[in-house]
Amino acid sequence: MIRNRNRAGFTLIELMIVVAIIAIIASIAIPKLLSARLAANESAAIATLRSISSAQAQVQSSAAIDTDSDGGGEYAFLGELAGIRQMRVDDGAGAAAIGAATDILTPSVLSSAFGNIDANGVVSRSGYCFAVYLPDNAAVPVGVLEAAGPAVGTAGTGPNNAEILWCAYAWPAGVGQSGNRAFFINQEGDLLQMNNRLAGATQYTGAADVPLYTAAYTAAGMNQPIASGAAGVDTNTWVPVQ
Repeated sequence: MIRNRNRAGFTLIELMIVVAIIAIIASIAIPKLLSARLAANESAAIATLRSISSAQAQVQSSAAIDTDSDGGGEYAFLGELAGIRQMRVDDGAGAAAIGAATDILTPSVLSSAFGNIDANGVVSRSGYCFAVYLPDNAAVPVGVLEAAGPAVGTAGTGPNNAEILWCAYAWPAGVGQSGNRAFFINQEGDLLQMNNRLAGATQYTGAADVPLYTAAYTAAGMNQPIASGAAGVDTNTWVPVQ
């Protein structure tokens, strides 16, 4: 009997060669894909800060929030801009108080997703964390971070300063995983960035690691100069976004 020795299949050496080729391709492609995702998340964070800036200008100019009833509009927190949180109103003594359930911005000027404020006063979207500060009423204003909960617990905001000052930060949910750089924007539309590396400075990563309001300013106070091309209070060098 004549047996056919030509059997279909791959030899062990051929399989090993295929696996090695796949490993080489993966080692080249995966870092490029990760880099592309980080770049996309950073670009989205910059675009989001610009959207927040436009929304702030719209709300302030419409005087939708006027907690001292002087006719001058004030800037808002993210939950207010998203039409999810109750807006601040005049408490009857020229200070900010939480509005009634009907005191909602309609129509909203940001996506309702920005009303999902966590316990740290942070909104997380597309691999980045976002936080907005409004000033208190001190001569050198301290930043008040948005409060968690069903309403914007913001009695500490200052009506006069909130008519002219606000700032926001964006930083990665995980450095090296969802983004690298941290970003800042204020009422003037000044958009800054810093490399967010740990060596000798402060690094921001994750929703619990919220930048202080002073981080991108040259001195304490929201009415102080921003650290454009200089070290901020957080010791990082902040530079304009090109």
